[in-house]
Amino acid sequence: MKEAEIRRLLAANLLCFFSIILTAVLPAFFWDTFTVLGTHLTWLCICSVCVSTLNIILHLVLKPNLTPKRSSFAHKISRFLKCCIYFFMSCILFHAIIVLYGAPLIESVTETFLFAVLLSTFTTLQCLCILGPNIQAWIRVFSKNGATSIWESSLQITTMCSILGAWFGAFPIPLDWDRPWQVWPISCSLGATFGYMAGLIIAPLWIHWNRKQLTYKSR
Repeated sequence: MKEAEIRRLLAANLLCFFSIILTAVLPAFFWDTFTVLGTHLTWLCICSVCVSTLNIILHLVLKPNLTPKRSSFAHKISRFLKCCIYFFMSCILFHAIIVLYGAPLIESVTETFLFAVLLSTFTTLQCLCILGPNIQAWIRVFSKNGATSIWESSLQITTMCSILGAWFGAFPIPLDWDRPWQVWPISCSLGATFGYMAGLIIAPLWIHWNRKQLTYKSR
């Protein structure tokens, strides 16, 4: 396994890591009342847009998916439209799952949907960037020993960390602490964000430490 590829992954993940920090700090210089807790929905939108934009740019620059693809303009348009549809469907699916897990069905619809968008940004968008709109490839990657590159291994780790972070973030909500960050969906979205950021750091380190045991085969 090439050390250069691991360094590229680490650099890309660090850029995503620090971009999230900037979404919490930078807007405060232009908006006096901006805080992650006080204007949480605004921060959700800013974070989702920034992370999405950066992931797309990194995908176009680094080209982690080396599988040959047709380069016709019609194919690119079709692929782009499929990705948009998949991302929207992911937001709807996450929204439904979150409601099934206890989120308000009618109240706080906007909050729930924006949280679903954030989760889709941390999970589905990365799948679309690396694997494209290919459900079979998604199933392969998230099956046992299904990754065929360090980028797919990183995708596994960051996706699972994001979902687990969101799940653990829900634990404080029913507790009678009367804290501002217990308001839906602040703790869950912060949990997902911290989980995603942890995954960004854990992934390249884990791959580096286990590089001798990792043998990727083309499929």
